[in-house]
Amino acid sequence: MEWLQHYLITYGAIVLFVCLYFESFGAPLPGESTVIAASILASQGLMHLPTVLFAVFSGAVLGDLTGYLIGRTGGRRVLLRHGHWVKLTHARLEALEERFRRQGVYLVMISRFVVLLRQLNGLIAGSVNMPLHLFMFANVVGAAVWTLAWGYGSAMAAHWFEPLWAHIKAWW
Repeated sequence: MEWLQHYLITYGAIVLFVCLYFESFGAPLPGESTVIAASILASQGLMHLPTVLFAVFSGAVLGDLTGYLIGRTGGRRVLLRHGHWVKLTHARLEALEERFRRQGVYLVMISRFVVLLRQLNGLIAGSVNMPLHLFMFANVVGAAVWTLAWGYGSAMAAHWFEPLWAHIKAWW
């Protein structure tokens, strides 16, 4: 984890943005872990929390939008060709597509919190031709809640836990 801390402190928000951007349209990257690490660094004064939150939110929204556009243009073909990397079989893809047709807005919002769906929700929403305005609404709301939960929540938890940890260390 020290290598991640080094990159976050050295390159700051750009590392967060790039990691979240690529993770949000399918790359298997440690998005949540990076957000938590950056938030803890922000709670220690090593990063600027509003900048961290902005980088996380914008990377997540733009990455999902890129996935949506890829899904809209190449869609099903791309998912079927490369889905095996994330254990997305033909049957699973059909089940996801049917679900997106019925409950797409809710799935896009909630999928941000589910590891495999977070990477694929834009691709799937685009491949089933979910209307862009509905996708963007759900994408922005889901990314905002996720950013606040993992970004701000982790920073506040670290801030709260720091004095407790100092007290525990005194006993050892």
